[in-house]
Amino acid sequence: MNLRLLFACMAPLSVFAQSSYAPLNETYYHAIDRYEIRTGRVLPQLFTTVKPYKRSDIAAYVDTVTVLKGFVSKADVFNRDFYRNDNWEFARPETNTSRKPFLKHIYKVQSDFYYVDEPALDLHVNPVLYAGAGIDSRTDDMLFVNTRGVEVRGMIDKKVGFYSYLTDNQVRLPAYVTDFVADSLNKHPVIPHEGFWKTFKDDQGFDFLQARGYITFEATRHINLQFGHDRFFIGNGYRSLIFSDFSPPAWFVKGNVKVWKLNYFFSTFQMTGDVRGDTGGLKSVSGGYPQKFTALHHLSINIGKNFNLGIFESVVFSADDSTGSTAFRLDYLNPVIFYRAIEQQNGSSDNVILGMDFKWNIHTGIQLYGQFVLDEFVLENIKAGNGWWANKFGIQAGIKYINALGVDNLDLQAETNIVRPYTYSHNTLYGNYSHYRQSLGHPLGSNFTEVAGIVRYQPLPRLQLAGKLILTKTGRDSTGLNFGSDILKDNSTRNNGTADKDFGNSIGQGFRNDITFAGLSASWMLKHNLFIDLNVTIRQSKSDLEFYNNNSTITSLALRWNIPQRLYEF
Repeated sequence: MNLRLLFACMAPLSVFAQSSYAPLNETYYHAIDRYEIRTGRVLPQLFTTVKPYKRSDIAAYVDTVTVLKGFVSKADVFNRDFYRNDNWEFARPETNTSRKPFLKHIYKVQSDFYYVDEPALDLHVNPVLYAGAGIDSRTDDMLFVNTRGVEVRGMIDKKVGFYSYLTDNQVRLPAYVTDFVADSLNKHPVIPHEGFWKTFKDDQGFDFLQARGYITFEATRHINLQFGHDRFFIGNGYRSLIFSDFSPPAWFVKGNVKVWKLNYFFSTFQMTGDVRGDTGGLKSVSGGYPQKFTALHHLSINIGKNFNLGIFESVVFSADDSTGSTAFRLDYLNPVIFYRAIEQQNGSSDNVILGMDFKWNIHTGIQLYGQFVLDEFVLENIKAGNGWWANKFGIQAGIKYINALGVDNLDLQAETNIVRPYTYSHNTLYGNYSHYRQSLGHPLGSNFTEVAGIVRYQPLPRLQLAGKLILTKTGRDSTGLNFGSDILKDNSTRNNGTADKDFGNSIGQGFRNDITFAGLSASWMLKHNLFIDLNVTIRQSKSDLEFYNNNSTITSLALRWNIPQRLYEF
């Protein structure tokens, strides 16, 4: 079944002003989210748990924060003007006008290389560039990134929005990322965040395209519909255990209802079930890679002035899976139904995951947040504490402190993530919670504990500093052994090294791997969305398995234009 058929059924004509979405970017989104925390309230313009945000909502949100709290520091004022300029079709700021346009039509405004501002057409065209080099203590070869492309967004008749992004990329990645690609133990022949790739420079680098694009429109004043190829992120933390942007973009049909104190997100994704890098690989009966589908519901509600609670469910199913579902389940396309009940009613073996999340602005400048993901459990076994393998769940807890210790634009964050063995995995070929062999949740999959500390500081309007320290303990698998860390493995092959493999399972079981990741980043904005980045990373990995026993010190310098930093923080 093609998802375009679903879109055809959902496509009433739009009659309301439209907006595209601001692409996912950790720094960009943190600077937005911090303002809500600074007010100590949850604001109706943005339900920050579901990302990306509409540009029209960002513009309205910035104006609301200005009225409620104001912008005091020079960095805050600079950021306010930046967001107004970046979304100027909705904010119309005076600060966006360029003093000296190039050839009269190029950069007439600070934020756009070229634009059209007519009643029938709103168009923004921008170049994309990422050029950088670096060194890694584990290899003699110079690291590099070479990205060129274009980004286009706009509206037609102010009723239909569109977005398109295309880049050509050649990279040589740090050794620990290359290890992920060429992992001889767990066989992940994929580049983190990316889809199909080819080797480059005598097999020492990678060559790939990035493409994202979508059409979006308002069905009513409160209902937005969207279809295309892109990423999403659900959560308020540094990581997401519910749905992250770690895997590549996927084809999707999405609806979002924002009304009263409620925000309801529902989407169906067409994803890739299995691949073999650039060497061809598994083929489905239709001649391409095996396909799988993920349907997702997320409902959140603002309770009182400073608390938001969300619940979600997702289901993974595949008509290409000979060991699982044998047909495309139309039931899962229903945006207002409980997946678990349908899965049981159909007698299917599809993978259903439930969970919840929250954020609580407990005081001006302080936010608590968290997530709970439930794959499967039996209460009796949880009470018994017997380590039953199918008690599969994950927990996240975090805190953010904005303008810490009274220092303007100094933001602190601490977060812990704990995921039990075999969570997200399944006993069918394509029922695991992944896309293109990459986790839809945490990059490490399952069977780990993680503690992360993040310091962000903007001492000058154009200077962003960030420091991260991540401590992780996980249990690795080895050849023929499945201790529950690799979500791609059939969990019926589980083996915890005991006589009764069903019990006695614990987090970190298997071959222990302790990872310390420390990163420092400094970014200077030369012009609107044009940055110079200096990054230093120290990563130490200690394990009983030689493959995971290594240390790296990585330094890089890059010029970045209209694109977020490439982050491989695992």
